[in-house]
Amino acid sequence: MEHDELAAWLRLTLTPGVGNATARKLLHHFGLPQQVFAQSAAALRVCTSAAQSQALQTLPPALQPLLEKTWQWLQSSNADLHKEIAPLGHPLYPAALLNSDDPPLLLYLMGATRFLDAQAPTLTMRHCLAVVGSRNPTAQGQDNARAFAQTLRASGLTIVSGLALGIDAAAHEGALQAATPQDTTPATIAVVGTGLDRVYPSRHRALAHRIAAQGLLLSEYPLGTAPLAAHFPKRNRIIAGLCQGLLVVEAAPASGSLITARLAADQGREVFAIPGSIHAPQSRGCHALIRQGATLVESAQDVLEELHWPLPCTPTAATAHATPAPETAVANTPESPLLQALAFDPVGLDTLVARTGLDTSSLLVQLLELELSGQVARLPGGLFQRMALA
Repeated sequence: MEHDELAAWLRLTLTPGVGNATARKLLHHFGLPQQVFAQSAAALRVCTSAAQSQALQTLPPALQPLLEKTWQWLQSSNADLHKEIAPLGHPLYPAALLNSDDPPLLLYLMGATRFLDAQAPTLTMRHCLAVVGSRNPTAQGQDNARAFAQTLRASGLTIVSGLALGIDAAAHEGALQAATPQDTTPATIAVVGTGLDRVYPSRHRALAHRIAAQGLLLSEYPLGTAPLAAHFPKRNRIIAGLCQGLLVVEAAPASGSLITARLAADQGREVFAIPGSIHAPQSRGCHALIRQGATLVESAQDVLEELHWPLPCTPTAATAHATPAPETAVANTPESPLLQALAFDPVGLDTLVARTGLDTSSLLVQLLELELSGQVARLPGGLFQRMALA
C-alpha cells in the first residue's frame, strides 16, 4: 500500500461519527478514500449527515502520529515475518468477511511471509474452523481443545481463535503442534482485540510469536489500541465470519463464546459443541447450544464428517476424542476404586472421603500419585477431576 493511500484509509477510520456502515456507503458512492476526501461538503451529504460531512472535511489530530507509526510498522517486515494492511477489496481481504455482518474497513495482518502473498491469498473460509470456549476451563476442557485442534489442523484445517486465556490458548497450541514447515495454509489464526503491536494477555507473548511464525495474527484495530473490554465481543464477529464452522469446547451460559456461536449460526456457519458433565458450569453453554440445534460432537472425526472434509490418514489423528463416558472407561480398562469414585466430574475431598471410605491422608497420597501420572487434575477451590487418557 502506498503512503498516500494508507493515509486516506486511516483518516476514514479515524473520522469521528463515521462508522463502518457509513464508510462503506461513502466508498460505494465515491470510490477509494482519496476520492471521498476530494468531495465537497454538499456532495458528501448524499451519504452522510451534516455533522458527518463536517467531520470528513477536518483532518483528525491523531492521523499524523498514527500514519507514521503504521508506515514504520509496515516497513519493518522481513523475509520471515510479513506485515500487511488489507482494506476492503484487497486480495488478502478474506471474501467470507465481505458477506458477513459489519465487515471491517481495514484488516491488520502479521505472520509468516508465505501466507501473506497477495498473488496467491490463502485465507479461504473452506479451510478455517473456529475453536472457542471458556477462559476458565476445566483441565479436561483444555485437553479436549488442544487434542481437537491438533487433529483438525493435521487434517488441513486452519484453527481460528482469539488468543484469550483458557480454551483459545489451548486451541492455538494444538494447531501449532500439528504445524509443519511445508504448510501452505496457516496452522492457526489469532483474531485479537488490540493493535498488533500489543499482546493481550501479556503472558501469551511467546504464544503470539509462535503463531506469527506458523500462522497469522489479525486485527481490525489500529496500532497502539489498548485491550478495551468492548473490543473483544466486537472482534468475535470476525472469528465467526472467517470460518466454515465453529466448535465450542466449554462455555458458561452467558459468555462471549455463545455470542460468537450465535453470530456464526446467523451467518449460516456450522456450529458444533462438545457435551460435558451436567454438574460443570463450563458445560452448560454447550448443552444450551445443543438444545438449540448445534451438532453434538465427541471426536474431531465427527467435525470432519459434518464438514465433508477428508478424514486424516493416521489412526491417532482420527481419534481425538472428548471425555468418554465413565462406564465405558471402566468397562475397557482396569482401574483403582479411587478413579471409579472420581468419575469425570469435579469433586471435593470430603465427597471422595465419603465415597471411598479412605482417610484424608491416604486419599491425598493416592490423589498425588494419580495427578503425577496425568490421570487426575487438581482444580481451583480444592476440587479434583479425572482426566480422559488418549
